[in-house]
Amino acid sequence: MKKILLIEDEANIRKLITYDLKVAGFAVEEACDGKVALEKAYSQAYDVFLIDWMIPKIEGIDLVRKFREKGLDGVMIMLTAKDEESNILDAFEAGVDDYITKPFSPRVLLARVQSHLKRNNTKQEQTFSGLRVDENKRKVYLQDSLLQLTKKEYDLLTYFIRNANIVVSRDQILNDIWGFDYDGDTRIVDVHTFKLRSKLKDAPVEIRSSRGVGYILEAKE
Repeated sequence: MKKILLIEDEANIRKLITYDLKVAGFAVEEACDGKVALEKAYSQAYDVFLIDWMIPKIEGIDLVRKFREKGLDGVMIMLTAKDEESNILDAFEAGVDDYITKPFSPRVLLARVQSHLKRNNTKQEQTFSGLRVDENKRKVYLQDSLLQLTKKEYDLLTYFIRNANIVVSRDQILNDIWGFDYDGDTRIVDVHTFKLRSKLKDAPVEIRSSRGVGYILEAKE
């Protein structure tokens, strides 16, 4: 049974989300503030973290940063009333996998959770032109050297490897990695791709731009 940590300070929202998730077969634990959430997350493993941004003691975005710095690799979904593009970009930069603005449908939340877990359960070993992916440890090696990647950089690079030599659009990347139809600027893909390129500068591969479309991972000539 997959375990979910729900981090939300409003009792009514916690009750509603917890009920729906339990009916769907998940084990759910709750935290009403950032301090309690941190203690729970560091003491046991969770498959999914549902994190409200505006919570007492430690804000949700700071929790995400702490979780990722600690090496927690569960699915992290931000639940928030903040809907400015800058907030969304900040959240993904911190390490979230998805971003859902309030108010939202519990059915949509459940679908997002299931989609991320399904994606994680269909992993297989990947290699491409000197790059090797250890999916059990979520690490990528260039020859025998470990690449230092953030969680989202790892997700993006493995996506490019699965689609090597194929042009993928920004919209495809958003839907397949972030798991939702993004209504704002696709700049979030460009930001992560730019950072990933810098870490691959010594690799025998290159992420090339396809003008007006997206990106393609190819071996260097």
